[in-house]
Amino acid sequence: MIEKISIRPGKSGYCIPKIWLLKDYGGEVKIESGKAFVEPSQYFHSVIQWILEKKESGVDYTKSVSLQKGITDRSWIKSAIVYSCLPRCTAAYNHKGFGRFEVDDIFGYRESGTFLKMIALLPHFYRLGVNTLYLLPITESSNLFRKGEIGSPYSVKDFLKIDPLYHDPLLDGWNVEDEFLAFVEACHILGIRVLMDFIPRTAARDCNLILNHPEWFYWIKVDELVNYLPPVIPELGFCQPTKEIMQKLYDRPEIRNHLKKFCFDPKTTDPEKWDKLRREITDQSLIPDIIRHFGMMTAPGFSDWINDPQPTWDDVTFLRLYMDHPFTASGKVGSDHPPYVLFDVIKSSNFPGKVPNLELWNYIASIIPHFQKKYGIDGIRLDMGHALPDQLQQLIIKNARDHDPSFVFIAEELEMHRSKEARESGYDAIIGNSWWMLPRIPDKAYEFIQSESLRVELPYIAAAETPDTPRIFSRDNGKYRFLIPFLCCFAPNGIFMINSGQEIEETQPMNLGLDNNACGRFTLACGDEFQGKLAFFDHYVLHWKDSEIVGFLSELSKLRNMFSDLILHGVYRPVYLSWQDGKTANISYWNEHNGVIVIANLDANERTMEIDLEKTCNVSSATKIRSWRYGEWFEENADKIIRCSLKGYDFALYEVSYNLVVKT
Repeated sequence: MIEKISIRPGKSGYCIPKIWLLKDYGGEVKIESGKAFVEPSQYFHSVIQWILEKKESGVDYTKSVSLQKGITDRSWIKSAIVYSCLPRCTAAYNHKGFGRFEVDDIFGYRESGTFLKMIALLPHFYRLGVNTLYLLPITESSNLFRKGEIGSPYSVKDFLKIDPLYHDPLLDGWNVEDEFLAFVEACHILGIRVLMDFIPRTAARDCNLILNHPEWFYWIKVDELVNYLPPVIPELGFCQPTKEIMQKLYDRPEIRNHLKKFCFDPKTTDPEKWDKLRREITDQSLIPDIIRHFGMMTAPGFSDWINDPQPTWDDVTFLRLYMDHPFTASGKVGSDHPPYVLFDVIKSSNFPGKVPNLELWNYIASIIPHFQKKYGIDGIRLDMGHALPDQLQQLIIKNARDHDPSFVFIAEELEMHRSKEARESGYDAIIGNSWWMLPRIPDKAYEFIQSESLRVELPYIAAAETPDTPRIFSRDNGKYRFLIPFLCCFAPNGIFMINSGQEIEETQPMNLGLDNNACGRFTLACGDEFQGKLAFFDHYVLHWKDSEIVGFLSELSKLRNMFSDLILHGVYRPVYLSWQDGKTANISYWNEHNGVIVIANLDANERTMEIDLEKTCNVSSATKIRSWRYGEWFEENADKIIRCSLKGYDFALYEVSYNLVVKT
């Protein structure tokens, strides 16, 4: 598919960040203040040719990398170097080169992200050493009740369609599905796997499934919307529901009043009227017509935690996974009561009903195979999978792995101790909490490296920041911008991840979902057109520039690959230091003849210490020792003692060669 991409020659005024240019780019170009003005057909053609030069004959790149190579296990995720991105933001840019951002500008350029531009960014990802791209949701999202200018990508209108906004007008006659296929194919040619986000528990309030299956959703009387909130039970505090709590809650007047707000779906309410309306309804008029004719609409979502301070999730609604009420409602709510949303209903993993909505379950479990067969994706992060009924979770995983045994599932599990449950459920990795612990220097960072990361039963995402958290450059004035990625690269059981924008010193978060507050969205200069905007909900352009962090992260990726065998299969040892006060993070991995030692100063003050190789790993004498500091290698004295001096928040890596067998 990528070979078919053809763009008509145009004017040489297509502005891109200079950092996007291929090394030794040979087309027409004018450089001005970090911007490059190119002729678009030359530019995209040069990138495509660069990719095609790496193509091997006889390989079907529309299949997953593992299916291409006959790989059946899922251990590849352990050596993944992941780049996390929201393509509509990552590939966005003001292509006019002047004025303000426009979705589609006066020259006909689409300034929001497209898959054509994501293909153009592949050399940048390749330079970073990335071998796995994790894409936040790219499926068609809704414009109804949207948060911000554009709305959340998690408000899924059509589970099987790619959002048409990702089409690039430079590609005449193309459709967005083929453009995404070409993008995945290009990734695979470069050996880059593609992970997607999958949202199986919620949908947009005007999801296209309503037309044929209104009974798969929860409905509320329109008049009740103005006062619609999750019931507040002050004396319980902020807590998760239990069986005992829920059974008592059903007797409370706050809950009884909440349940009265719900009604049966329009099809159940008046089948004849619904059938007639269904034939007249259009995609755009779906919810307005239902409101006008039935006085109802889909209910907003909210958290499954009791007394959660966050507001209702007005852009999404829950899918109805059971056709009856949860067991906690037995004797409290009659079978003739309309389906409703409550803390137990939402957490159906803990509070199931007796009648699974099997038709919906089978539909949900068919979505991932659709993307596998059509586009050849390599894995999924399952949004809120732990809140699904276990049988549904297993069906989703089974259907995907029936097609591709090496297909990876990452659990949206932030608590490291829950990795055991995730492993037992069939997941291959979890998100984890490195993004929270590592920036809390020194105490939590030290605890994470020396203890927390060792006890986890699945690999976790080792990241200085994620799409939901503050940027590492906005924490403590960016003083940990080198230290924390370095620790992520070598953390035990970690999967090294770079978040889109991290490499160019972006400060504005993409979302305020984790470890942030309302003020966290204001990190830019007052005159910046994107001040206060969040990429999850608004159009946003990263502040592209060539940064020293690009080279640093590229170097970390090389080190990760260089020592991958030791990190993944070597024997872990804490490092024996001449003194320790809980402010020197230390990691080492060993095999029979080689070792790698990682030391990091978690203190602002300089410190000097000695590393005892014999006590660390029974190495009485080394044949060769090299140290690495910020991209440079230095020869050290081959001895059983390594003397190490680190400035504040500094770090070092040592490669040790020896002839003795390590005692395990």
